[in-house]
Amino acid sequence: MRAYAAATASTADYTKILNAATAGGPDKPAKATAGAYREHLRRLFILDPVEAWTPAFVPLKRLTNSPKHFLADPALAARLIGVTAQGLHPTARGPVLPGVGTWLGALFESLAVQSVRVYAEAMNARVGHLRSKNGDHEVDIIVEAADMSCVGIEVKAADTVGDNDVKHLRWLGREIGDRLVDRIVLYAGPRAYRRSHGVAVIPLALLGP
Repeated sequence: MRAYAAATASTADYTKILNAATAGGPDKPAKATAGAYREHLRRLFILDPVEAWTPAFVPLKRLTNSPKHFLADPALAARLIGVTAQGLHPTARGPVLPGVGTWLGALFESLAVQSVRVYAEAMNARVGHLRSKNGDHEVDIIVEAADMSCVGIEVKAADTVGDNDVKHLRWLGREIGDRLVDRIVLYAGPRAYRRSHGVAVIPLALLGP
């Protein structure tokens, strides 16, 4: 799966992702081959990319134009990597396996993106993601309405939200002003509330139209 995502990455990123996806494997696909696989999966609606957000009439510069890649269903991704619910949530008696937190976070984000896209489509809004080329700023989900007003959404697979988790949303608000009509963190905690700077913190389980 990582090889498919690498198809639109830079050469350095492609090599990094490819090595992680084919660790120990002698035969590694060329970037053009991975790109062809990725396109076939997209046409079959198995791969569901989120395009980079490219805002008009705002001063944001040096943003990446590469999409983020998700499978159409996070359950399919879990099946392909061979991880179960018990593996993602080890019991008190079981060990925490290396990389489990990373996979849990990725699948949690995939579920959040899938849900947001369904609701955004019903409102004729488009969904993208934002990342600066140097990696200084990143917002997981941008929902943009037809009038170009936006909602910025971060996703955090944890039951608490701290200042560091909202810094990119606050930065985006400073950059685009009133065009950003709300800022949200979707998380795994039990209650919804607003932080002192106005960022809404919402359990993913409460997300709805």
